[in-house]
Amino acid sequence: MSIPQSGGGPIEDFAQLAAAMEDGCKPKADWRIGTEHEKFGYLTATHAPLPYEGAASVRALLEGLRDRFGWTPVLEQEHIIGLTRNGANVSLEPGGQFELSGAPLMSVHETAAEFDSHMAEVAALAGPMGVKFMGIGAAPEWRHEAMPVMPKGRYRLMTDYMGRVGSHGTEMMYRTCTVQVNLDYSSEADMVKKLRVSLALQPVATALFASSPFFDGRLNGHKSWRSRIWRGLDDSRTGMLPFAFEDGMGFQAYVDWVLDVPMYFVYRDGKYINALGQSFRDFLKGRLPALPGELPTLSDWADHMTTVFPEARVKKYIEMRGADAGDRGHMVALPAFWVGLMYDQSALDAAWDLVKGLDAETREGLRVAASVSALQGEAGGVKLMALARAAVELSHAGMVARGLGEEALLAPLQDSLASGGVQADRLLALYHGQWGGDLGRVYQAVSL
Repeated sequence: MSIPQSGGGPIEDFAQLAAAMEDGCKPKADWRIGTEHEKFGYLTATHAPLPYEGAASVRALLEGLRDRFGWTPVLEQEHIIGLTRNGANVSLEPGGQFELSGAPLMSVHETAAEFDSHMAEVAALAGPMGVKFMGIGAAPEWRHEAMPVMPKGRYRLMTDYMGRVGSHGTEMMYRTCTVQVNLDYSSEADMVKKLRVSLALQPVATALFASSPFFDGRLNGHKSWRSRIWRGLDDSRTGMLPFAFEDGMGFQAYVDWVLDVPMYFVYRDGKYINALGQSFRDFLKGRLPALPGELPTLSDWADHMTTVFPEARVKKYIEMRGADAGDRGHMVALPAFWVGLMYDQSALDAAWDLVKGLDAETREGLRVAASVSALQGEAGGVKLMALARAAVELSHAGMVARGLGEEALLAPLQDSLASGGVQADRLLALYHGQWGGDLGRVYQAVSL
C-alpha cells in the first residue's frame, strides 16, 4: 500500500481533480514501466512471519538496506517504515509484507534486472538473519492473530474499518501478496481504452498467476484465494467498475466514482487523522467532520485515490491489480504480459476487439471463475483458457513489435497455456503428492 502522497497545493476548483489525472498524459516516447511486487518474510527456523522488531526483523532489513545499500529512510514518528532510492521505494504492507515499488523504467528487461538486484540486496541481509521470502498470493498457514502489525497509522485506522464493511478486509491487509505493473496513457481516450481492456482481462491475469490455494493451514477451494478475498472486502471501493464501459467514460467519470468512496483518513503533520466513512465531497465544501472548516489539498486527493482498490486503478497512470505474487519467472512475466498488450497500438486494438462484446455479468463471472478454477474457469460461455491463449498471443505480438526481445519473458505463461496448469496447480500436486499433505513444505517450495 501507498506511502503519503505529494500531490500539490489547495484545491480551489473542482476541475482540478480531473485535471490531476489528465496531467498524467504522456507522449508514447515518455511511457515507462513501473512494477510493484510484495513478498512474505519468514523465519526459516520456525516458519513464523517476520516481526517488525528484533535481530531478525523487518526493521533490521530496512536499516540494513539503508546502511549497506544507500537507501534513504522514510519515517513515521520514530519508526522506519520505508525507503527511497533513484525513483524506487520499499514500503511495508500491514502484516510486514515487503514491497518494492520500482522506478519508472524503459523496458521489461530493466524491470527484471531491478527485481533481481532488489532480491540480491535483500538476500544479502536476510540470509545471515535466518530469513527467507516467499512468492505466493496468500499466507498458507499463518492465522490472523499470528501476524505482526506494522507501525503505520494508516493501517491502524483501516484495520478497524475493514471489519465493519466486509468479511475479508483484514485478510487482504495482513495475509496477501500481489505483483502489479503501472503503465502510462497518452490521452483521455487512450486511458479509457486501456482501462476497459485491463479490467476485462484482469480475470485472465488472475487465472495465469493464481498461486494461493492454501489459507489458514488448509486447502481453501480456490486457486487464487487472494482474488476471493478481494471480492469480500468492501464493495464501495473494489471490483470491475461497470461504469467504465458506459458512454461518457473519462477522467471526470472516474473522479465522480472516487468521490463517492468513503474516506479512510487525512494525513497532517506526520499523523493520520481518522476520517473513516466520511465524504470527500464534504471535504471539498469545508464540512469534513474530521477537519471542520478546512479545505483539502491535491495531496489529500492523491491520498484518497490510493484508498480505492478496483481490479485496475487509475491515478496518473493505470495499475493492473489482478495477479497473485509468485516465483521469479511470474514476477517478471506480469509486466511483460501487460506491456505487450498496452504499449503496442495494434495489440491494444485487437485486445479491445477481443473483449468489447463481454457484458458486465460475464466480466464479473470470469473474475469469480478465475479465482476458483484459474484456467479451467468459464462464465457466460467464455472459457478462460481460450481467452488467456488469445490474450497472451496478442501480448507476444506486441512485444515482438517493440523489438527488444522482451517476449522471452512471457515463457511461464506460455508454459501454463501448454500444460493447462498454473502455479496453484503445481502446489496442489505437490501437496497431494510428495508432501503427503504436509503444508510445512510449502515454504521452501515458494521461496524466492
